Amino acid sequence: MRHFYSRWPRLFEVSRVVLVASLMFVIFQLPAHAQGKERPVKPPTLYRTIQVDGLSIFYREAGPKDAPMLLLLHGLPSSSRMFEPLFTQLTDHYHLVAPDYPGFGHSDWPDPKKFAYTFDHIAETMNRFTEALGLSRYTLYMQDYGGPVGFRLALAHPDRVEALIVQNAVAHNEGLGAIWKTHRAFWADRSANESALRANLLSLATTRTRHVGSDPNVELYAPDLWTDEFAFLSQPGQVGIQSDLFYDYRTNVDSYPKWQAWMHERRPRLLVIWGKYDPSFDLSEPEAYHRDVPNAEVHILTQDTSLLIPTQMKLRRL
Repeated sequence: MRHFYSRWPRLFEVSRVVLVASLMFVIFQLPAHAQGKERPVKPPTLYRTIQVDGLSIFYREAGPKDAPMLLLLHGLPSSSRMFEPLFTQLTDHYHLVAPDYPGFGHSDWPDPKKFAYTFDHIAETMNRFTEALGLSRYTLYMQDYGGPVGFRLALAHPDRVEALIVQNAVAHNEGLGAIWKTHRAFWADRSANESALRANLLSLATTRTRHVGSDPNVELYAPDLWTDEFAFLSQPGQVGIQSDLFYDYRTNVDSYPKWQAWMHERRPRLLVIWGKYDPSFDLSEPEAYHRDVPNAEVHILTQDTSLLIPTQMKLRRL
């Protein structure tokens, strides 16, 4: 069970997200705000909280209120902090909002005995969060856990979705790599596998692997990324929260056909950005998105984000 929880590396770590900004402006061609105007002072990032269903939900917000809206949904076991570099790149022309889910970051961490840590419940809370802020139209940026949360939002309110940006978030069963054999064993028999899961979740080595993955260029990764995350996971109550959500991940797999059918039918504007060195998610997954949405922009990246890996998919070099 050594690699039971060693997934979700930040292979396209948002600290190196300048390429995403380029893709959005140059390739994905989201409508920009005030293209011809110079903004002498960059809009600041604001750090706010709002009450949603009796919970204090923390979020980062920046950019002009009348600009195109990006709703950024983070992965595990991260928080909206992962999007800070994006905020520095895009706030001149876009309105960005990035919340922390309940149990993550600076949002409330209710006791699992009183709050069901399921993806359905997290998505419901995020839906009420968007309504509390009056967000009626947005592009969803979905990383890892942001995929299950975001697809639930999209299916519940398709009229609100301007476009999708996917960063290493799976929506097809074949996208789950070989490592998921042990994960599936946990879903089949939680009690028999719980202790191994928790021990690995709290391992510093596993936390590091989530960031570095199989990338040979480990010197490009700041150790602060995984030491900060490990400190977060070591807080009281975190292992129970993350274990509950990981067990519920099986419901995402069951939902994949619905998400695929929605994409095939709706053909949303879709940008897929995929880190090559992810040991958990198979490299067939980006092409699976391309099958669902033939006009999707799909890019597979090495850690050196100046490189695009040649594939049979529709790619456009910068």
